[in-house]
Amino acid sequence: MQQKNLEVCLSPALLHLYDIKDSIVVVIDIFRATSSMCYGIANGAEAIIPVASVEACHSYRDTDYLLAAERNGEVVEGFDFGNSPFSYTAEKVSGRTIVLTTTNGTHAINESREAQKVLIGSFLNLSALSTWLKNQPNDVLLLCAGWKNKVNLEDSLFAGALAYQLQNEGYKFDDSAILAADLYHTAQYDLDGFLKKTSHSERLKELKIEADIAFCLQVDLIDAIPVLDGDRLVKLA
Repeated sequence: MQQKNLEVCLSPALLHLYDIKDSIVVVIDIFRATSSMCYGIANGAEAIIPVASVEACHSYRDTDYLLAAERNGEVVEGFDFGNSPFSYTAEKVSGRTIVLTTTNGTHAINESREAQKVLIGSFLNLSALSTWLKNQPNDVLLLCAGWKNKVNLEDSLFAGALAYQLQNEGYKFDDSAILAADLYHTAQYDLDGFLKKTSHSERLKELKIEADIAFCLQVDLIDAIPVLDGDRLVKLA
């Protein structure tokens, strides 16, 4: 089996240290952007267009797209919704295109555009994603969106969960991947309990949206994998 590299970048601020041109990048923002993206694509959204700024999202105002904007955990005033997974049900998004900007997740996606391929990961599609990656010849970089370029626990934990599933599949792990996999090994039987201590979990609790946290920690709820195709996230064929 040809050896491939699996690396974990714990923050977009560190991405410049990695050569990703020939790599598959998996963007991770567990609370809540990539979880919602995966759920929306699974529920029949035609596409999700990730944009960097609220202004860029607003520029689509005169289209029939749904506009979603989140900053600091809250829906930006004047937009259809934010990045709660409960806004991405089939009833709301099936057949629709969504333009989305978030505090961390869409920034990480836009920073990854020179990669060979950009995929979106969450606990919701963990097994589907790991199964697909096992059959690819490319190096893989797991990019944690973090919180405003700082490392966060939930994204690092998911990177570890994905690394854990790929550990016997011919990948050479860097130290960050080993660290993340060991973190997941410690927490795997009580993800919710382990993540109660995270700063983002506390932020979401203050906003009275603990249900979003529980939803985002469901494992293998779906098998859809969003992939970046031009400027749009679509379902991986």
